[in-house]
Amino acid sequence: MKYDFNTPVNRRETYSLKWDVKDGELPMWVADMDFQTAPEIREALSERVRHGVFGYSIVPEEWNQAYIGWWERRHHFRMERDWLIFCTGVVPAISSIVRKLTTPAEKVLIQTPVYNIFFHSILNNGRQVLESQLVYDGREYRIDFEALERDLADPQTSLMILCNPHNPAGNIWDKETLARIGELCWKHHVVVVSDEIHCDLTDPGYEYVPFASVSEHCRENSVTCFAPTKAFNMAGLQTAAVSVPNAVLRHKVWRGLNTDEVAEPNAFAMEATIAAFTKGEAWLDQLREYLAENKKMVREFFAQKLPQGKVVTSRATYLLWIDCSAWIRGNCVGEANDAIRGKRRGNSAELAEKIRAKTGLYLSEGEQFGGNGAAFLRMNAACPREVLMDGLRRFQAGVEEVIGEDR
Repeated sequence: MKYDFNTPVNRRETYSLKWDVKDGELPMWVADMDFQTAPEIREALSERVRHGVFGYSIVPEEWNQAYIGWWERRHHFRMERDWLIFCTGVVPAISSIVRKLTTPAEKVLIQTPVYNIFFHSILNNGRQVLESQLVYDGREYRIDFEALERDLADPQTSLMILCNPHNPAGNIWDKETLARIGELCWKHHVVVVSDEIHCDLTDPGYEYVPFASVSEHCRENSVTCFAPTKAFNMAGLQTAAVSVPNAVLRHKVWRGLNTDEVAEPNAFAMEATIAAFTKGEAWLDQLREYLAENKKMVREFFAQKLPQGKVVTSRATYLLWIDCSAWIRGNCVGEANDAIRGKRRGNSAELAEKIRAKTGLYLSEGEQFGGNGAAFLRMNAACPREVLMDGLRRFQAGVEEVIGEDR
């Protein structure tokens, strides 16, 4: 292996959000990886540091070309340079877009269970969350298009936030699915904001489809948010982009981002992004192989040691969505969909709390993701193998203790 993903990196006492935990605890919750970023990026940043002056930065042409070249090579979609706007992060961009493209009390549709911060971007801005729930069949999630159209047809629904690929379920939405979403949104005058931050973290052999590439209606009625930060593990550098093909929408989004002061780069954002998209391909391809093996390890561990748990089928992201309905208060509560119908005797938040208290393993509880998430836990598998095995053993020990207590 050219790049080393096996050696653990000590992240304690580095002001890490993820690792701001007690001694002995193992955090596998928030979506950042426990790997150093690509050495090519680190060298670009070191060179910038050696320069020693960290004044205000501009967005150079190289930044635009880095995005354009990457999407054309990796995702077979040609973006125009005028479509691109710098922003400090995908979440700030989404929040700004919600404020600019909707009015107070209008509804913003999300497909739950979904990234929990979407709720914050909507509710904190005085808009209503409209949960269009995905259907869970015990193995994976799909879209109920009849229900989706009913929700989009609501005159109060003016915006849809699409998670492509989907976090936490790991779906890679295919072209036909995206086309149906695009046509329904066009028909009902609902603008699509597509969060594609996980797009480069697909399993080897699987490709994501950019929403704007699918059709003219998808292109002209959408805003796409993406960044190198998830794929190259540099979220703390606060660098992202928004792509808006439609000129009228683009002006509104550009105005919103600038009004909210989230359109100016820090001193390291340009170097890191350009290096990632021009020099980081080999590192990313090896990372994707490593992550796919990690996810396979998790599935095999559950099959052998925790067969009552179900790891939802995932072809993207390093996040695993684990159906814990069989363990809630030590009893099987039936299908996980029952968790949103008031039939559960507990929820995964209680299970996560007990596992953490007993073993130190810190997972994301699923209720915050909406939908049927109250029966699920989310695990971040982006770490060295020995750390992953430690986490899995803790998971097993925690579940066995909780079940033993409830008997």
